[in-house]
Amino acid sequence: MAAGAIVNKLYCSASQVVLTVRKRPHVVNGGGFVVTDCSQKIIFRLDGCGTLGTKGELILRGADGEFLLLIRKKGSMFEALGIHRQWKGYKVDDEGAEKLVFSLKEPNSFLVKNIKVNVGHKRCNIKDWDFEIRGSFPDKSCAIVDSSGKTVAQVGVRKEAQMMMVSKDLYQVVVQPGFDQAFLCGVIAVLDNIYEESTHC
Repeated sequence: MAAGAIVNKLYCSASQVVLTVRKRPHVVNGGGFVVTDCSQKIIFRLDGCGTLGTKGELILRGADGEFLLLIRKKGSMFEALGIHRQWKGYKVDDEGAEKLVFSLKEPNSFLVKNIKVNVGHKRCNIKDWDFEIRGSFPDKSCAIVDSSGKTVAQVGVRKEAQMMMVSKDLYQVVVQPGFDQAFLCGVIAVLDNIYEESTHC
């Protein structure tokens, strides 16, 4: 899967982009997070279940509040056993029709380091995944790589956050040229919820 528009080409930059993710406490606006660029301009807002009132549902919006992604957790008859839980991200058109953008299978253990992400319904390469999260998201030390092994984004702790010891509330994401930032933030929203951070209720 080559880098390019997955959610919207407006969020694909010709140059490398450094985004800052700042979590909102549950007591402020119901949790979730905001994503800013290097000039502190808000690019995305993520509403978690504290805002929506619906567990297992997240909404990614653009800077002006425009709807970008509806993300839902899908369980199965085996969910009680901690397996086969899957997250799916959808674009929704003006008539309310949902189009699948990506799916991510929730790991059955926090010890699992690599998480696979599929884009859309169809398989377009030999591997059974399009992107993979490698490393530790809770430690804010992970990379998102495509099926060819190329790193398309890197999650890390900002230096000022390390100094203030608030690394779980402030971190940065370095996005490579051409990669869809909205898709990336949708994936980060799911990881945030899986690991019971700002969007989890």
